Amino acid sequence: MTGNAAPSGQPEPGLSPRDAQVLEFEREWTRHVGAKEQAIRDVFGLSAARYYQLLNVVIDSPDAVRQDPMLVARLQRARDSRLKSRAARTFSRSSPGDTVSHPSRTETIE
Repeated sequence: MTGNAAPSGQPEPGLSPRDAQVLEFEREWTRHVGAKEQAIRDVFGLSAARYYQLLNVVIDSPDAVRQDPMLVARLQRARDSRLKSRAARTFSRSSPGDTVSHPSRTETIE
C-alpha cells in the first residue's frame, strides 16, 4: 500500500499539517530569540489568543500524544499549572457576599 490511505480507502488518522506545525513550533520555540507573540503572527497569521486556543485543542489530541508524547506532556503540565495558578488567584480574591458565576449556576459566597 502506498501513501497514507488506510485499507478502507480512508486517510489514516493523524494530525493535520497545521496541527503538526503547531507542535513543531512549540518544540523549536525555546531555540529562538524574540517575542513569541510576533512569531505566532508571522508563522501562523493568528493572534496569540487564537493560537493558544488551537494549541490547547492540539495537545488534547491522542494523535499529538502519539507523535510526541514528551512534548505534549510538558505542554499539558504547563497549561495545567497556569490554570491552577489562575484559579487560585481568582478564588483568593473572593470574599463573603461575592457572587460567583458559573455557566450552569450562580452562587453567593457565604
